[in-house]
Amino acid sequence: MTGERFLLVQLADIGDLVLATPAISALRQAKPQAQIDLLASRHALPIVPPALVSRIIPFDKGDRSASRALFSWQNVRRLLSLGSSDYDTVIFFHHFTLKIGVAKFRLIARASRAERIVGLKNHHAGFLTDYAVDEGFGAKHEAQYWLELVGLVGASSHPRPAQVHREAYHDASGPQKQDDETAPKVVIHAGSGGYSDARRWLPTRFAQVAMQLKQQYDAEIILVGRRADDSDEVARIMDCEPKNLVGRTSLPQLADVIGRADLFIGADSGVMHLAAATGAPVISIFGPSNFRAWHPWAVGGRAAVLTSRAECSPCSYVGHQIGARAGCPARSCMKLVSHEAVLQAARRILDYRPLKRAETPVIIGRDARAKILGVPVDAITYSQWMKQIDQWVRQSRRAHHVCTVNPEFIMIARQDPIFFNILNRADICLPDGVGLLWASRHLGQPIPERVTGSDGVPLIARYAAERGWRIFFLGAGAGIAESAADRLRQRHPRLQVAGCYGGSPAEAEEDAIVGLINRSAADILFVAYGAPEQDKWIARNLPRLNVRMAMGVGGSLDFIAGIVPRAPVWMRGNGLEWLYRLIRQPWRLRRMLRLPRFVIAVLRRGRG
Repeated sequence: MTGERFLLVQLADIGDLVLATPAISALRQAKPQAQIDLLASRHALPIVPPALVSRIIPFDKGDRSASRALFSWQNVRRLLSLGSSDYDTVIFFHHFTLKIGVAKFRLIARASRAERIVGLKNHHAGFLTDYAVDEGFGAKHEAQYWLELVGLVGASSHPRPAQVHREAYHDASGPQKQDDETAPKVVIHAGSGGYSDARRWLPTRFAQVAMQLKQQYDAEIILVGRRADDSDEVARIMDCEPKNLVGRTSLPQLADVIGRADLFIGADSGVMHLAAATGAPVISIFGPSNFRAWHPWAVGGRAAVLTSRAECSPCSYVGHQIGARAGCPARSCMKLVSHEAVLQAARRILDYRPLKRAETPVIIGRDARAKILGVPVDAITYSQWMKQIDQWVRQSRRAHHVCTVNPEFIMIARQDPIFFNILNRADICLPDGVGLLWASRHLGQPIPERVTGSDGVPLIARYAAERGWRIFFLGAGAGIAESAADRLRQRHPRLQVAGCYGGSPAEAEEDAIVGLINRSAADILFVAYGAPEQDKWIARNLPRLNVRMAMGVGGSLDFIAGIVPRAPVWMRGNGLEWLYRLIRQPWRLRRMLRLPRFVIAVLRRGRG
């Protein structure tokens, strides 16, 4: 057929449009005579090579979301005009995640009057006629998802490079270096686009990297981006003057500058994807965003992805949820990526040594793991847990995170994507709640016994005394950690207490607290900051903790210290400890209301 007419839709910003160009290129190659129109953000459209599309249809977003911008007069007028183009097929390069977004895309599909509607299928996308299955963010790279969509209409879905439009950049400010000069050109982008500032790396780190590359390689440091980025701050910190092109290039000119560079360094951003598309070697730094979905699409090129391996990272765009778009206030996942790690990757590229693949966190798996409302719960016994801790202390080289899970935690996690992701990535999720035993039986994945943090802490102390494990107690109220440690030492005189410290989960205290724990040579860390803050603290600091197991213990230290009495054994054995605590602490009533909501949710949704 020579008369096919396609409308391609990608309304996100620069990076997402760059990642759609492999699919657009594959479609153009398969359908050289077809009419291929592209509806995309006006801001991002200049990066599209003119040869790939027949017509561009600008979508004016301004400072608004695409859904809100759809109802501006200019966009409504363009929407109404789509029907006159007699499109055969509309292809949406989008995940259908939010209901308002789905409504927007339904309107575009209807306005186009196309018979064939192509996109990623999930439970929101009932209006599609042809689809690939949406397996979630990060199950495949975004560029590969879009290639699979054009594969449905006869194009190749085999990976191919992204393409961007380039225009020669000529700096009128002074004489230019020639491309054959030996000094390498290093382009640095200290921004993250307008979508989320949480993805930005520290300006001080960029400056440290730039100065050391200047010193070691006599590199020409080129700063690029927008005025709203942190590049001016990088220039201020540096002890040498960089070439500052911030705000001085168009997108095609920026592609030309980066394409002639020997190295690009930046965080997750549209500029990073632009850099990868030019073929320049890329170092990208990821924190809150999902590197499995948006790592540099460097087909045939070189790229390094650096992450801190914080357990709570990524926290946005995981599975089928948007998650925590703004990250968390601490942003430790970005701060823990050192300038030394970036320098090491830069030296491998500039010295033309092969890059090592980015290490992916390995999570110990167990065959017996239930899923309750999307949260994993391990069918583990106290004996199995103690054996696992012993193995970690004797053989492991990293810290492992153990979470105590109860119905209240699961209901919190359903509203808190960061906590949800942490629970899904923890090494062990203990079934600390009689409601979980009921839920697991209801779902056909019975858990053998309740394993609580309150009983686990004294048991770990006993094993620690026998096997020489050193324990650090962090958090709780004034003097409570010390009192709990003293009581445990009275029961187990050989117990080695590495340290006790109160502090808080505040970001400003993290460095000092982590240093104190690491200097103590502790094997086990108990953190009593209350859920979910204690587990968030552990998750974001896990990569730099030298312990072998870290665990949030909530009010367990209060019980051990005798501040709060535990329920009688007969009430605990019959699953009534929650009632005893409610009688003793009536203020817990509001929290306890999560329990009936948990039961209703399990009956309605089960594992998902």
